[in-house]
Amino acid sequence: MILTNIETVPGKTIVEHFGLVQGSTIRAKHVGRDIMAGLKNIVGGELKGYTELMKESRREATNRMIEEARQLGANAIVNVRYATSSVAQGAAELFAYGTAVRVE
Repeated sequence: MILTNIETVPGKTIVEHFGLVQGSTIRAKHVGRDIMAGLKNIVGGELKGYTELMKESRREATNRMIEEARQLGANAIVNVRYATSSVAQGAAELFAYGTAVRVE
C-alpha cells in the first residue's frame, strides 16, 4: 500500500477513486507513565513513555486505515492526515484518514 500526504503519487496515474478511508484508536493514559511524566516535568526532557504511546497509536490507526482501503480494492492512499481529540478525562483518540485510490 502506497501512502502519501500529497494529492498524487509521483510517477503514477490515479485510475480509480474509492473515497475516504479512516482508522482510529482511543488510548488512555497509564498511571505509571503519568507519575514518570510528572517527575520529568520537574527536570525537563522527553516524555519517552508518551512518545512510545503516540507511536503505537499512529501505527494502529494507520494499519486500520490501510485495511479499510485494501477491502475497497485500493493500492494507495493519498492526502493522508492525522488528527487527535480528547474523548474523556485521560483518554484521547488518534485518527488517520485519507483518500483511497488505485494507481498504475
